[in-house]
Amino acid sequence: MADHASLRTLIVDDEPLAVQRLQMVCAAVGGIEVVGTALDGAAGLREAGRLSPDLVLLDMTMPEADGLTVARALAGGDNPPAVIFVTAHDSFAVEAFDLDAVDYVLKPVNAERLGRAVARVAARRQGGSDKPAEPGLTEFWVPYRSELLRIAAADVDRIAAERDYVRLHVGERSYLLLQTVTGLEERLDPRQFIRLHRSTIVRRDRITGLRHDGLGVWSAELADGSAVRIGRTYLAKAKAMAGR
Repeated sequence: MADHASLRTLIVDDEPLAVQRLQMVCAAVGGIEVVGTALDGAAGLREAGRLSPDLVLLDMTMPEADGLTVARALAGGDNPPAVIFVTAHDSFAVEAFDLDAVDYVLKPVNAERLGRAVARVAARRQGGSDKPAEPGLTEFWVPYRSELLRIAAADVDRIAAERDYVRLHVGERSYLLLQTVTGLEERLDPRQFIRLHRSTIVRRDRITGLRHDGLGVWSAELADGSAVRIGRTYLAKAKAMAGR
């Protein structure tokens, strides 16, 4: 029998075997009770309206109404449930977290990984949301082994373009993310990040100084001892940061 504090959970996935497997995984995770299932997005919305679940485990790729469509519809309700995307695809993570999804779990799902996601839902319900109140993008989700790794924006030193990707530099490690520098610049908090070049964004508090290299060329010196060349288009903004 489920604990009285268990999250009433709805599973929405168009693959019956995936639904059955997820039900088995849920049975091994504490704090959740599966109260319903649905095999497509439209049915998922109907069941959500009927059951008023606390949590929806939502597949991303479904015919007609896909996971993003369902999540948007759920978010527009009076008392929207928490959403955890459960999917075989990692390419929709940015869109998913724009919709304030609690987590994005890659298939095949195991109880330990789902348990961590459920713990985040419980923390939010108890008023302990791990999302800062500041504006702009506050976290990144990047593919790492068999799951998506959550990286706080506050931990990112700089972001560099690599063809169709960007590389997030976090201390001595780096991670590739399918996104553009321009797209990220529009979503990051400008009080914390500044674009210094067409291919580079830097966290402001990692900049220790600006250096004139001659012939109108400037560079930003970073806390790790490296330097980033400042593009001419971005030089005025960089100098304004320094009060020049």
